[in-house]
Amino acid sequence: MTCSFWQFEGGQDFLVKRHRLSSEFWLDTIRMMILGLETSCDETAVGIVNDNADTGRRILANRVASQIVEHRPYGGVVPEIAARAHLERIDDLVRQALAEAGITFADLSGVAATCGPGLIGGVMVGAMTGKAIAAARRLPFIAVNHLEAHALTARLTHDVAFPYLLLLVSGGHCQLLLVRGVGAYQRLGTTMDDAVGECFDKCAKLLGLGYPGGPNLERAAEKGDPKAFDLPRPMLGRPGCDFSFSGLKTALRLAVADRLTPQIVANAAASLQSVIADILVDRTDRAFGMARAMNVTPSALVVAGGVAANQTIRARLDALANRAGIPFVAPPVALCTDNGVMVAWAGLERLRLGLTDPLDTASLPRWPLDMLTGVEAVSGIQDGT
Repeated sequence: MTCSFWQFEGGQDFLVKRHRLSSEFWLDTIRMMILGLETSCDETAVGIVNDNADTGRRILANRVASQIVEHRPYGGVVPEIAARAHLERIDDLVRQALAEAGITFADLSGVAATCGPGLIGGVMVGAMTGKAIAAARRLPFIAVNHLEAHALTARLTHDVAFPYLLLLVSGGHCQLLLVRGVGAYQRLGTTMDDAVGECFDKCAKLLGLGYPGGPNLERAAEKGDPKAFDLPRPMLGRPGCDFSFSGLKTALRLAVADRLTPQIVANAAASLQSVIADILVDRTDRAFGMARAMNVTPSALVVAGGVAANQTIRARLDALANRAGIPFVAPPVALCTDNGVMVAWAGLERLRLGLTDPLDTASLPRWPLDMLTGVEAVSGIQDGT
């Protein structure tokens, strides 16, 4: 029997309808191969992941088409340009991924696509492509939350056990979460204003480092003195583990005062990077304390999202995890930025639990990670609990 539930996001006039896998569809959970599509922002990406009892977990294809050239003249992502670029490239990327994996649609167990959160025009391109493939091949469709895809990547690359502490840091998100299971996320802290990646990007633009800001700022920081500018550390030492980064942009602008010599730019980049690392370490340390208060011992500290590619931040969080006596896990840099592999893996994790989605599932510009529901909650609703 198929069971379903309706999940509402507070204050929004949409609903997401999810299903347990129907008994009409036989699923081989020993050998699973999922196609994943990611189009939530400025990378068009397609990935294929295989989980086989004989060969283990394998990435069979990872195709990413960047839009840096298209957006660079504007100093940031233009949603309409992004959506058009996704539409132009996604079909070719699907063909390339299938060829790279050496498979056809007939070999797939299911199709997963990011259905939110993100720039809605782009999200719809990937979602509709995934639905079309699923409908044509009569395959299960899995609507993937973009943040959950980042959150679960460490289980693909490092087989991290639940529960674990997750620091999710990207251009649009900054959260600390306790990951208890697939679809089971307890938010411990979040940003009160800007995301850390947004702070990096806007400060890079202020320093004349261009787009994409985060990687350019990290490179500039290699030649700078992290103690050159005494920048504020918002929220440092305060109770809880929320973040605030909006004041850093203004502080940096006032500190450099338009004196953008190469050395001042390098020093400003290094100082900003050091301050942000201090904040992330302090807030994450607070999250450890919150987990202990809940009698939860995380199996690992996981950092995910585009900012997780920053090597200074990785090193500082690694040292924090060592002091806490737990492993530190960061996916390979290529899997920190947006990619189709993470979507395919999240789809595989959900499909293994029997969680699929109807083809009329909505694409969502906002979809908070801690409002997802996993297989246990679905069963609870079915049981009336």
